[in-house]
Amino acid sequence: MLPVVALVGRPNVGKSTLFNVLTRSRDALVADMPGVTRDRHYGICRMDEAPSFVVVDTGGLSAADGGSGKELDALTASQARLAMDEAQLVVFVLDARDGLLPQDMFILDELRRRSQIMIAVVNKTDGMDEQIALAEFAPLGIATMLPLSAAHARGIHDLLAAIMTLLPDVGDEAEEAEPDGSICVAIVGRPNAGKSTLINRLLGEERLIVSGQAGTTRDPVRVGLERDGQRYTLVDTAGVRRKARVQEALEKFSVIKTMQSMAAAQVVVMMIDARENVSDQDLTLIGHALEEGRALVIAINKWDDLSSYQREQCQSALERRLGFVNWARRVFISALHGSGLRELMRAVVRAYAASRQTLSSSSLTRTLEIAYENYQPPLVHGHAPKLRFAHPGGHHPPTVVIYGSRTRHIAPAYRRYLEHFFRERYQLEGTPIRIDFRESENPYADRKKLPDRSRRRRRIP
Repeated sequence: MLPVVALVGRPNVGKSTLFNVLTRSRDALVADMPGVTRDRHYGICRMDEAPSFVVVDTGGLSAADGGSGKELDALTASQARLAMDEAQLVVFVLDARDGLLPQDMFILDELRRRSQIMIAVVNKTDGMDEQIALAEFAPLGIATMLPLSAAHARGIHDLLAAIMTLLPDVGDEAEEAEPDGSICVAIVGRPNAGKSTLINRLLGEERLIVSGQAGTTRDPVRVGLERDGQRYTLVDTAGVRRKARVQEALEKFSVIKTMQSMAAAQVVVMMIDARENVSDQDLTLIGHALEEGRALVIAINKWDDLSSYQREQCQSALERRLGFVNWARRVFISALHGSGLRELMRAVVRAYAASRQTLSSSSLTRTLEIAYENYQPPLVHGHAPKLRFAHPGGHHPPTVVIYGSRTRHIAPAYRRYLEHFFRERYQLEGTPIRIDFRESENPYADRKKLPDRSRRRRRIP
């Protein structure tokens, strides 16, 4: 496997910006405020289009993170230390504008106690004399110290050269993990619905920060998982509140990242807190998944905390409010205790398989004929729309293209009837179906009208 390089430093020194530059992405959320990053973020740095090493973005460390600090600060520091444990090289990021601070000395002492191989980079040197900026950090006594401006990608070439020099020789067998065959699953829901707890339980480790405080996760975190011979890429997303309650710019960016994760995923697991039933915000998130055409599984979490009466009320609310997605599998789980997780992952696999199912034109046309014979669309101006044949239009989600006449007048109710008929016929559980109506072209439309010879007068000799 590829060697691992961890980015560590105080909060707000530019680690996430450097991570985005090294990975040539925008995966890490960047804002001009401390404490944005909390979990570990992994990415691949490529040199000459070939994967070179794994980059790990971490949350900020400070002198108060040894256990006496706030809960989230201590959990963030724990994640950063886990990244340092697995790294072959640490890039110690410093802030040239703030200068050398006691927190920097605290982090350096910990790195030396770990005997970590490290490189120090002095970030935010744009508009400054680089030699003067480096001289201020000379008391740290680090052999390799480089000036850097991550925001403008200056000094990146020298940093990459230094990293490749200090990384251990892993030989020619090192390669990037093959993503083929992996199902990308986005875990979405409102804040504090148990998304991070679910992923930690599936992994069997505290990979993500879990706290009773809502909004712990701020940007999507991708985690690999192999279970029962199937590989997954789980994406933990930030909780989405109602639009009226989202005030801070950082939370707005988190919501955008969540929506992008849903669009990029193959299956969306919608987590609902059983104690709060189904809210309008849950319905909004499900609506976004349908607009993107993603396969859908609904996970009702914290089911074990309910009494028999509360469970009956919850099921009644689910039947009433989720009728428009009755094709989506509902799984009752407890992310904290692990109950229902096997059934949940089986539902994910079934939904994924249904969304990528390939249908033939002949089979779709026969199914369309049967559906049309059983129930014809309502008359339009005394004429019934004619549906002639169908062919597949793609998958993720399965799309059926239907040709006929007067198709623009087909009512939405008849479209839903066809969707249900195709779903039952091909057992497409867990995926939406798109019906695309098109008008059949008249093959004689471009031909000139022939004169009517029967009406010509006979010539009298």
